[in-house]
Amino acid sequence: MKIISKSDLVSLKRSVDQGTEAQRKSVQSIIEQVKLHGDRAVKEYTERFDKTALDSLQVTREEFEKAYEAMDGEFVEILQEAADNIRTFHEKQISHSWFDTSIDGTILGQKITPLDAVGVYVPGGTATYPSSVFMNVIPAQVAGVEKIVMVTPPGEDGKIPDGVLLAAHILGVENVYKVGGAQAIAALAYGTETISAVDKITGPGNVFVALAKREVFGDVDIDMIAGPSEITVLADDTALAPEIAADLLSQAEHDARSSSVLVTASEDLAEKVQTEVHHQLEDLPRADIARQSVEDYGMIIVCDTWDEAIETVNDIAPEHLEIITSDPFQHLGKIKHAGAIFLGPYSSEPVGDYFAGPNHVLPTNGTARFSSPLTVDDFVKKSSVISYSREALQTNADKIARFARLEGLEAHARAVESRKERWK
Repeated sequence: MKIISKSDLVSLKRSVDQGTEAQRKSVQSIIEQVKLHGDRAVKEYTERFDKTALDSLQVTREEFEKAYEAMDGEFVEILQEAADNIRTFHEKQISHSWFDTSIDGTILGQKITPLDAVGVYVPGGTATYPSSVFMNVIPAQVAGVEKIVMVTPPGEDGKIPDGVLLAAHILGVENVYKVGGAQAIAALAYGTETISAVDKITGPGNVFVALAKREVFGDVDIDMIAGPSEITVLADDTALAPEIAADLLSQAEHDARSSSVLVTASEDLAEKVQTEVHHQLEDLPRADIARQSVEDYGMIIVCDTWDEAIETVNDIAPEHLEIITSDPFQHLGKIKHAGAIFLGPYSSEPVGDYFAGPNHVLPTNGTARFSSPLTVDDFVKKSSVISYSREALQTNADKIARFARLEGLEAHARAVESRKERWK
């Protein structure tokens, strides 16, 4: 993990993995085959890529029950408490329709309507992600989405990890299907005999999932194209090096392309954290991934002043930002760009990943400059409501017609004027 100064910092922005031309063509072909052949294509791709032949794509009630019985009772309680925390937080985000009546009788407003159907992609691979189930499903449920369809790749035994099924069971999600990759995204976007088409797809995945989401966007909505995970820690001399190192590695173990950065004005802290990171790597189970991450995308930035440190954080616009200082709230107002902000030594990033309540689906790769975490608002649409009164039309018709003619749209002008003449 390199120690550098602010002047030596080059952009931490990593190019989003656009995939190779061969990968893009492969994804396009998969999507077309699923559109044409539905379940048959999905099952063929599942057998080819996931090495399992499925008679049925849908998870059965018996499979849900077995997953519940297999899990430790204490863990079930932990998952339930986490779900409750996440739901409580997101319930505070609910927007309501509103209407405003003016003195002339005109009514203007906004109507909030939940999406009809949402698809949630839960990744598989080297880890199990019940937290992804919670973070994508709960805000959709709070928003009032009636149909939630979940897809996740099966193992070679044809099964879904117990933790993922348990999370879905806790939330009452019954439409769960054993399918992953680009074929899952295609099935959600266009539907098959078994899997219903949805209006929006959320959830992270590998490069093939990301490419497929790009391809279907426009036919359906998507949440974002997520990049590798990242953390920035802003710390002063009151912070403890072992804790900071552990937090940096908590993101480095995700992916070899994850980014872990410490920003500080203390050279002493920088050196202690550098030593501690390498020490903790020695017995980390995912050490190979984490080591590659800190070597390629990990750094410690030592700034000359605290203002420079704040400026550096805003330049990075990190997905996760921890502020571990003597008074972290003092600096909160100066932070302009961050997906999630963790204040104080007890607010380690995994607290937000799993349990506190805020969503862990966050903008990556500097996009916190202009985007936000996944929220309830991502699962509703907003319609403007306009009910002009007769009096308002008489007062404003000439202005509207003149505006229309300024843009060269005569039919617009006449549409308003015809009503003015009729309703004198």
